[in-house]
This record gives sequence, C-alpha cells and structure tokens, in this order.
Amino acid sequence: MEKAKISDALQKVRQKKCNFKQSIDIVINLKNIDQKKDGEKLDFFVQLHYPKGKPAKVCALVGPELYEQAKKECATAIVVDDFPKYQKDKRLVKQLARKHDFFIAQATIMPKVATVFGRVLGPKGKMPNPKAGCVVPPNANLKQVIPRLNNLVRLNAKKEKIFSCSVGMEEGKDEEIIDNIMTVYNQAVHHLPNEKQNIGSVYLKLTMSKPERID
Repeated sequence: MEKAKISDALQKVRQKKCNFKQSIDIVINLKNIDQKKDGEKLDFFVQLHYPKGKPAKVCALVGPELYEQAKKECATAIVVDDFPKYQKDKRLVKQLARKHDFFIAQATIMPKVATVFGRVLGPKGKMPNPKAGCVVPPNANLKQVIPRLNNLVRLNAKKEKIFSCSVGMEEGKDEEIIDNIMTVYNQAVHHLPNEKQNIGSVYLKLTMSKPERID
C-alpha cells in the first residue's frame, strides 16, 4: 500500500468525529481462503512500532515469586493460592475476561492456569500465549513485558474472512498511525498463503463510523 493513499483515507476518516474519543481501526477483507485447511486458519500477533491508544489491561496469574511485582505492574494480579475460588465460581473468571485485554502467566504454574481459567479464557482467545510473550519465567521483569503488550495486536481469521484491529486513537499523530497501518498490512500479507492475492480490500474506520476504503 502507498502511504499517500493511506493518508488520504485517514483524513476522510478523521472527519467523522463524534463527542467521545474513538479508536482508528483497520479492516482487511480476505479472499480465496479456505479456513477448513489447517494452514489457512490464521491467528498471529503483530508488534506495532507505536502505541495503539489506550494502555492494555493486563491480568497476571502468578506464583509467589512474581506476585509483588505483578501487583505493581498489572491491572490485576492473582496468586496461585487464590486459584481455588475462581475454580469454584466460573462467573469470576468471566468477569476477568471482560475486563482485561491480555493475561500473562508464570510458566511454572501453567498447568494450574489451564485447569482453572482455560475453560473460559480458551474460547475467548485470551489464554496466556507464549507467542505473545505472555508466558513468563518466575524471574521475569514485568516492567519489560507490560509496555510491549500496549503495542501488540492480534489478527485472527480462523472463522471469518477478515482481519481487524486498532491502530491508534483519532487524536494520534498521522505518521505513527500510518506506520502502524503499514505494519499490520505487511504482516497480514506475509502470513497469507498467497500473500497480496488473498487481500480483497482494506478499510479504515473510527469506532462508530462507517469504513473508508483505502484504494
């Protein structure tokens, strides 16, 4: 994609303001994809160069080694000794899933995390994922983990032939949003079996606006 065409679509999208702050999203429609084939069930993470907007809300599922650090760095920290109350009440796990964007887990207790939280987080695509750097050792430095998640997006086209994610907020700088757009697009192309031939169309939109096509 050309930067000039992205910029043109971005300016048109910015005109569709409302009375609250909105995110700018990219929507990539796919074509000629057979999602019944294992190689075409697309699900991967993209590290953006610039923040996509609101800081990610992270829940840490940890042992005593990381608990104090997790309380300082994460929105929520749950120590392994408290897991039984979540195992007894599925509603508590559902509340956690609604409130958080990412879950990180201490690697040494992953079997317990899977047993207690997997039944809810798994279907929602929120289980701690090693590919996203969300499964960490007991001596991890969470100050390095959390900021990286603020710039991480997930592209998932396992069921529908579409990728969509946030690339910034409407008050963000054009050059940073454009860079994030190109990063997402290039990674999408890289992961598609036939690369650009699998791209049907690309749109930008605000949270509550109609999409604007990038020609």
